[in-house]
Amino acid sequence: MTPIITIAYLSVLACALFVLIRWPNMRVQGEQPVGLFTLIALLFTAGLDMGLVMLPLSEFPVYEADEAFGFTNALAVEFGMWGPLVWLMYFVTTFYFVAIEPRLKLFEIPVVKWIYNLTVIATCSFTCYLFMTNLPTYAPDLPMGVVWALVVVVIATAVISSGDMRVMKWLAILSSYGFGMLAFTALAMIAFFYSRVGMTDFYANIGLLMDYFVHIRRFATPISDYHEFYLFWWFAWSIMIGQFVARFVSGLRVWQLAAAMVILPAIPLGLWFCVLFVYHQGHVVIPGWLNWFMIFVGVVFVVNSLDSLIRLYSANLDWSRETLGDRKYYPLHFLLQLALVGAYFFTPFKIQWVGLIVAGLYAVIYALLVMQIGKLSKLSDRQVIKPVT
Repeated sequence: MTPIITIAYLSVLACALFVLIRWPNMRVQGEQPVGLFTLIALLFTAGLDMGLVMLPLSEFPVYEADEAFGFTNALAVEFGMWGPLVWLMYFVTTFYFVAIEPRLKLFEIPVVKWIYNLTVIATCSFTCYLFMTNLPTYAPDLPMGVVWALVVVVIATAVISSGDMRVMKWLAILSSYGFGMLAFTALAMIAFFYSRVGMTDFYANIGLLMDYFVHIRRFATPISDYHEFYLFWWFAWSIMIGQFVARFVSGLRVWQLAAAMVILPAIPLGLWFCVLFVYHQGHVVIPGWLNWFMIFVGVVFVVNSLDSLIRLYSANLDWSRETLGDRKYYPLHFLLQLALVGAYFFTPFKIQWVGLIVAGLYAVIYALLVMQIGKLSKLSDRQVIKPVT
C-alpha cells in the first residue's frame, strides 16, 4: 500500500499549494462562523486525540532505535508525525467544504455519501480503541474490566455531548485552553524538578525540534511502516475534519485560514513534545498522580473527538437528535461506537483499511472535479464565499 499512500499524500500537498497560489485572497465563511480562537480550539480538539497525550513518551525510544529515522532526532520525528504537513491536509479539505462542496455537492452523491460516512464512523471508534489499548501503559495495574467500563463511560459522555452543540463548543474551548495549559504547566514543572534540568534544556529541545524543517521533504513520503501507519491514520481523519471545521470559518482569507490551521496548532504541539522529551532525556519516572492526570486529559481529548465526529456523521446521514429523537439518537450512536471498538479489538480490522478507502475517495473527487471544472472557473481570488442559502 506504500505507493498508494505516497501518491495520495503528495497529491493533497500539491492541492494545498495550488489553492494558496490560485485563491490566496478569497474570503471564506462557513454556516456557523466563530472567532479565530474558538475555531482553533474546535480544530485542535477534533483533529487530535489522546495519542497526543499518551503516545510520545513510548514512541521516542522507538524512533531512536529505528535506523529509518537516523537522519534526525526522535523529537523532530515525533513532531513530523503530527504536523505541520498533516494540518495542510486539513486545510485543503476545509477549503473544499467551505468553497467548493456547497456548489458542486459531490458528497451528496449517494454512493460517495455513504462510503464517506462509513469511514467517519469507523475512524471515530478508532479513537476510542486507541485510548483503550494505550491506557495500560499509564495504568498497568488497571483490570481490563475497568478499562472497558471507562470506554463505555467515554462513549456515553461523547454521545450525550454530541446532542448539544453548546456543550461541544465549550468543552472544546475548555479542554484546549484550560486543560491544555494546565497539563503543560504541570508537566513542565515536574519534568524540570525530577530530572534536575532547567530552561536551557527546554530551549535546546526546541532546537532539536526545528531539525524537522531541515528534513521536511522526507516526511512527505512514508519513511517507515510506522510512518505509513500514521499517514493512513491522518488520511482517515482528513476529509471529516475539513467538513467539521468548514462550518465554523468566519470570513478569513484563504492564506489566513492556511496559516491559522497549520501554524497555530503546531506551536502548542511543538512545545508539548519538547516538554515530554525532557522526561525522556532525564529518564524521569512519572509519579502516579501525574499519570492519572494525563489519563484524564486523554479522556477529554477522546470525548472531544468523538462528540464532534458523531455530530458530523449523524447530520450527514440525517441521524441527528432532532430527527430521531432522544430515545433513538442516544442508543443508536452509543451501540454503534461500542460495536466498532469491539471490532477493532477482537477482529483484524485496521485503521489502514479506512485510510485506504479515504484515499480512494480523494481519487473519485479529483475525477469528479475535473468533469465539472467549468463550474470552478467562476471562483475568483477576490471573491467572498458565504454559505449557499
